[in-house]
Amino acid sequence: MTKRCIAVIGSGEATEEESRNALEVGREIARRGAVLVCGGLTGVMEAAAKGAKEMGGLTLGIIPGEDPSSANPYIDIVIPSGLGIARNVLVVSSGQAVIAVGGKVGTLSEIAIAFVIKRPVIGLGTWQIEKARAGGNEIIFARDAKEAVKKALELSRG
Repeated sequence: MTKRCIAVIGSGEATEEESRNALEVGREIARRGAVLVCGGLTGVMEAAAKGAKEMGGLTLGIIPGEDPSSANPYIDIVIPSGLGIARNVLVVSSGQAVIAVGGKVGTLSEIAIAFVIKRPVIGLGTWQIEKARAGGNEIIFARDAKEAVKKALELSRG
């Protein structure tokens, strides 16, 4: 049986609240037996991976550079893409659903990629995008980490 993969996106310079939310998202992904996929670096990515590792989960980081040692210490499988920010396409497309925690413009680009490739996006304190301007796509907002992961797993089935 193939494990479901949930991509977690957010800023490499996370606020305290974003880091707390990402930590809980990572824990919940692991509790539910899914694989956490992220960009493998700092901020939201590191907090989410740390949460997953605390619960015995599996983490995969797709880093922008070529040096595997640049990944955060909570990444089990490092994929050094050498693609710079273009690796965002790989991060988003590797998850059956995407959870956006906070984020800046890089996160916004990943949300847009998810919309284009038809991945569900669950938001936790992230960008507000009008459905009409997003081509009919929308971010499904969650109140907390547990709800975000529950929605991601439900939407990743179909």
